[in-house]
Amino acid sequence: MVRIPSAFRAALIAAVALVMLAACGPGNDWIVFRGEMGSGATTTRLNPPLGTKWKLRLQLDERTLKSFNPPIVKENTIYFGSADGNFYALDIETGYMNWVFRTGGAINSVPFADHENVYFGSRDGHAYAVDRRTGTEIWRHRAGRPVNSSFTRYEDKVIFASDGGNTFFISPEGELQFTVPNPIWHYNTFQVWEDVMYFAPGPMTQPHSFGAYDVMAREYLWILDTAAMDATWYSFPGLSGDSLFMSTAQHRGNYWELNYYAYDRHTGQRLWRQTDTSRFGGYHIEDLRRHLWDNFELLDYMAPAIWRNTVIYTSGDTVVRAFDTRTGRPTWERQFTTPAVSAPAIAGDRVYFGLRGDPATGQSPRLVALSARDGRVLWDLDIEGTVLSAPVIAGKWIMFGTSRSFFYILEELY
Repeated sequence: MVRIPSAFRAALIAAVALVMLAACGPGNDWIVFRGEMGSGATTTRLNPPLGTKWKLRLQLDERTLKSFNPPIVKENTIYFGSADGNFYALDIETGYMNWVFRTGGAINSVPFADHENVYFGSRDGHAYAVDRRTGTEIWRHRAGRPVNSSFTRYEDKVIFASDGGNTFFISPEGELQFTVPNPIWHYNTFQVWEDVMYFAPGPMTQPHSFGAYDVMAREYLWILDTAAMDATWYSFPGLSGDSLFMSTAQHRGNYWELNYYAYDRHTGQRLWRQTDTSRFGGYHIEDLRRHLWDNFELLDYMAPAIWRNTVIYTSGDTVVRAFDTRTGRPTWERQFTTPAVSAPAIAGDRVYFGLRGDPATGQSPRLVALSARDGRVLWDLDIEGTVLSAPVIAGKWIMFGTSRSFFYILEELY
């Protein structure tokens, strides 16, 4: 999430085309942002080489998108929102569009689906619950400001945030339970694990903070004062065991300062911190500040991906970094000739993420697979447009959207 109010108006998707898709068996759900415990990982193994199962063009104009936040998948249906104000439900097996739901503004939130409904927000200042089978509106809640956050449901609470407004706790029936003021943060992402929200906006006495918040007791367990961290971007937090992992970024003139943290998730005690500076090699960036701010439109920017005792980050520069979760010592790193642009997603022991292309050399954007164990490059695939969010792994498929409005599904070739 970003601390400075933003007027970004990213375009996502303008229209949806239909294609015939192959069958997808049960057990292929990906219903929550960054997966269980926010680890960015699934135990499903997807071993390259991968081939394009299908791809479709979501809009026909030549606009370059800056964000394409990830869809969710439940019971063979893909759910996602778009800049045209529509929210779509696409059947994976047949390619048939089950329904389209219209809102009054662009949709840049990451939805959540339960057994009955799908929940999402719009820049029209509302959150919506829609029957995920019929597309019928169940309820809407007026948030008063754009809703560009992730969504989740925990017990009897649907949770989301408005930009510079509030974090809302709504019953599944649409009744407001309570709010936590959110005067500072935009593009909020969070998770709830064992009754605790990581992270909720801090108390009004410390507005530039965020903390671990018990959603049942409605009290903070601990708070991080971001003044000491001195960053503009604060990533989504991933959990593993008793530890929490996150990262930050700040522009420092001719470089970015990148910090990687581990905390005790119960007490907020910092366990370790690693600091690095951005590295771009020979890749030319005209405006380093603008380049950093463009990343802020991606809700999973700098989000950790966790594999065993290794936490892996892409940070928008040309380096992929891996640290030991227990000590913070670097485990491995891999540098490329072009910057990484999506957060990593892990399938089995393979790390998948996107790399930018380079018009100066004619190099195409790519999807890359590394070994989570040692960072070896195992495979890559040229794609049409830059991958704009961590690939979503649903069963034996990987799906992602690109800056040229293509939506891909890949599968194992052998």
